[in-house]
Amino acid sequence: MEYAEILHRCFRCGFCKLPSDYTDINCPSYLKFKFETYSPGGRMWLLKAWLNKDIKTTPRLAEILFSCTACGNCVEHCVFPAFKEDLLNAFIAGKGELVNEKAIPPKVRDYFEAIYLHGNPFKRLRKNRANWATELNLESFSGQTYLFYVGCLGSYDENGQKMAYHTAKLMIDGGVSFGILGDKESCDGNEVRSMGEMELFKHIAEKNIQEFRNAGVENIITLSPHAYHSFKNDYSQLGGHFNVYHYSHILKDLIGKKEAVTSGTSIPVTFHDPCYLGRHNNDYQAARDVLRAIPGIELVEMDRTMNNALCCGGGGGNFYTDILGGGPDSPARVRVREALETGAEVLVVACPQCILMFEDAIKSEGISEKLNVMDLSEVVQSGLP
Repeated sequence: MEYAEILHRCFRCGFCKLPSDYTDINCPSYLKFKFETYSPGGRMWLLKAWLNKDIKTTPRLAEILFSCTACGNCVEHCVFPAFKEDLLNAFIAGKGELVNEKAIPPKVRDYFEAIYLHGNPFKRLRKNRANWATELNLESFSGQTYLFYVGCLGSYDENGQKMAYHTAKLMIDGGVSFGILGDKESCDGNEVRSMGEMELFKHIAEKNIQEFRNAGVENIITLSPHAYHSFKNDYSQLGGHFNVYHYSHILKDLIGKKEAVTSGTSIPVTFHDPCYLGRHNNDYQAARDVLRAIPGIELVEMDRTMNNALCCGGGGGNFYTDILGGGPDSPARVRVREALETGAEVLVVACPQCILMFEDAIKSEGISEKLNVMDLSEVVQSGLP
């Protein structure tokens, strides 16, 4: 297994599952299950024992490895710089070994199959991929400055469609030159890679790279931080070199042109840092700059923020496989309680996975009358308060 040589170096000090002030549990799977094997250090030892054939391949082993959300907290807070950057790579490689052995959880298998056969995890028709944009009469990409890559959630999920719509409307109003691929768009493959199916990821990435090149794409705006990360960091390793932007970067440039409607009162909002925008790409300010520029908004921060933010629990494919499940100790429910404690009335997100995770968590917590979750583009479009 690739990265096997680093496994023995971990002696499970435990800092990898904590934030920088050591006051909370920041590893989503350990937070949920409370067993050491679900922590990064536990996974390191588990992988080592498995490779040494001290333990057998079992459904339990697969569940533990695939419960990792790839949030990057372990990389951020590991105290050993000699190998910390490869922690997630080792976990992904371990998943890859299970993929090769065909010993993956059924929901993971079903996810891979849906992506391969349908180009999206929902098994929806490709011809319906641009239905979200019908009212906007968007142009297909034909040499505009930007390609707006919407992704699977933006194309098929109701919340993601709203995010895509609001973002596109703001870009139209702001005079941004962009087009979409419509039914030529396919999955970005980030979750496929984080779940260890490298051959399928390579297949997806190479097809997308060729599609982008054929269309003459140079600049890409993504709706999802997951696609942003993959296009920016992973595609380049396969020869796909593009200028990649998350939509929050574009909104930051446009916010000065937006005339927000304000009643003279202020509304407290808090922002949740998406893992693939924050820890994975060190971008913590663009969305905050947008929120601070809107009259009448008071930005309040949660205790865990920026590089210490708690993952919503949807990364690493868990949004689709639901290995972490619900319950009061699920990361999303812990996170919305933390947001409520700030006194915020709105929890602002910038990721289509996060918005659904938190909407479900708010309903489960019974706090829908106290806390609302909104996407960044929707906040700008509405001009809170």
